[in-house]
Amino acid sequence: MTATIEAARPATKTGVRATFDSAKPQLAAVAVEKAYRKGEHKVAVLHGVHMAVDRGELLSIVGQSGSGKSTLLHLMGLLDSPDVGEVMLDGQRIDDLPAHTRDELRNRVFGFIFQFYHLLPELTLLENVLAPLMIRHSLLTYWRQRKELKDDARAIIDRVGLSHRLKHRPKELSGGELQRAAIARALVARPQILLADEPTGNLDRKTGREIMDLLADLNRADGLTVVMVTHDESIAALGDRTVRLAEGRTETIRAAA
Repeated sequence: MTATIEAARPATKTGVRATFDSAKPQLAAVAVEKAYRKGEHKVAVLHGVHMAVDRGELLSIVGQSGSGKSTLLHLMGLLDSPDVGEVMLDGQRIDDLPAHTRDELRNRVFGFIFQFYHLLPELTLLENVLAPLMIRHSLLTYWRQRKELKDDARAIIDRVGLSHRLKHRPKELSGGELQRAAIARALVARPQILLADEPTGNLDRKTGREIMDLLADLNRADGLTVVMVTHDESIAALGDRTVRLAEGRTETIRAAA
């Protein structure tokens, strides 16, 4: 994907492009600011936030409602653009790339898990999980590779414990099953970074802990970088590090005990 980023940029005057630096954070927000408009009013959400995530880290972002934590996650995953500041991937700026390159990064580098799942109600579980691969490939390529792609999707669905639900639609699944389905959909494209926005927010404590255990296992076993927004301090404490946002600014950073 570094090649994809570089191909989208003009060469420097010397013809030398930036190269990957393993010493740099895998993902970083640098002095980002973001505001939204409500009618004639401008509502500032983030005020020069700095955030860095190392490769293979499980980072928790906590803060009260309105502190800007979901907005920060969306900026880091290219779901939105900062008004000021930069988003960096492996030391290279990505928020200013052409739209088609940002689309590709969202499909290949980032996996997203949302609090409200965002599964398509008319599709089965298997079809929902396959959706990112359908977007990635042309119709002809998908048709030619459909058996291999379906096998990959089934393997991931089995890993999240839903192999018995392949043909069920979202309305037939419990809250915990819906979130597991959303995790499988995020993983099927084999992302480098998983961005989770309140992944346990709609679940009871027991189910939420099961989902957190699954994310932690993916982080440890696969080396998957996970950035998670949560309001639950006990869930946040399971990460390697916690960053607290308050009124759009980074307030504290806590390393795991």
